Amino acid sequence: MSQRPIALSPDLKRLRDEGFDIRVEGGYLVTRDIPYLASASEIRRGLLVCALTLADDVAQKPGDHTAYFIGAHPCHTGGRLMTEIMCHPQPPRAQLTSTVAWDFYLSAKPLPAQNYPNFYEKVVNYVRRISGPAQQLDHNAKAQTYPLIEAESDDSVFLYTDTASSRADIVAVSEKLKFKKIAILGLGGTGGYILDLVAKTPGEEIHLFDGDRFLQHNAFRAPGAASRDELRGKPYKVDYFASIYSRMRRGIVPHREYVNEANLHLLDDMDFVFMCMEAGPVKRLVAEKLLARGIPFIDVGMGVYLKNGTLGGTLRTVTATSRKSDHVWADMPLTDGGKKNEYDKNIQIADLNALHATLAVMKWKKLFGFYGDLRDEHYSTFAIARNETNNEAFP
Repeated sequence: MSQRPIALSPDLKRLRDEGFDIRVEGGYLVTRDIPYLASASEIRRGLLVCALTLADDVAQKPGDHTAYFIGAHPCHTGGRLMTEIMCHPQPPRAQLTSTVAWDFYLSAKPLPAQNYPNFYEKVVNYVRRISGPAQQLDHNAKAQTYPLIEAESDDSVFLYTDTASSRADIVAVSEKLKFKKIAILGLGGTGGYILDLVAKTPGEEIHLFDGDRFLQHNAFRAPGAASRDELRGKPYKVDYFASIYSRMRRGIVPHREYVNEANLHLLDDMDFVFMCMEAGPVKRLVAEKLLARGIPFIDVGMGVYLKNGTLGGTLRTVTATSRKSDHVWADMPLTDGGKKNEYDKNIQIADLNALHATLAVMKWKKLFGFYGDLRDEHYSTFAIARNETNNEAFP
């Protein structure tokens, strides 16, 4: 929970100053202690929840006119159910976040406008509608309770609230990705895009391993746009990417080194590892280490070639989990190809790197229940020329 949006937003601050018990939780504005009639004579208190629209933690105009209510079905005086602002049919109780589940979906458009100009007007209008009958029964039944305002406590990894998830009502699903530690081994092409996607999930620490510097050719296959000053500085890749993604979140941990036999212990307490490293003896050591410790991982590899003036090739994704890992040694290249490697151009194209990273991250999210998974494949390839994906599932 963060107090920052309330302090920075005039409409939210006005609600708090007037005594409403409001909080920002997971990208939602939650108004507590709203009195309502649960029957002809019973007054209860419920919660109103609105998806927040923020810009740098400042509330913007509400995205729409709808809201959620947590509690029993509000009634009019006499006990008649308040149905005019309830969407029908009534949905089952559903999660908005891990701690907030709603009972009723509300729809009350302001007249003559179709939407509210700010969250103050939206909350006050809904409270007036829901609490009106209760106040007729007891004039002291008010939503303005003037609660104690606690000191700010924000344990989110993000420096600003993830309103993308709250606007889509998928905060509870996103919270399935609250890992402790993830490692990305290699920030060449695909690794940088994997970081871009994983950084937008609510995990605590993302450890970056790469001993290379970020040079001019890297800028043309990495996410974002490096400035000339950044390229002149020749930063380490891990420092370059850490500086970018630390603008939006905490927990980016750079390691200016490749993973090798001497530092394999740094992977001991990882929850998941993305292997974006070249084939070679160290790759086998890493795989053996992760399998021995039961740490799931995804290995990515790209083979792109130039033939007859066009590019072709295959993107390969190998997944290893506690449920299946016996295929790893057959499906994951572990040697560098010997002399043939001397002529390897190591073709990297930004769109292929981005696509490959997307496929890998989608598979990772499937493993943790974010996406549905009907195939449960642990090995897949994407053929560029055929635009074809082949999956190898197991029973």
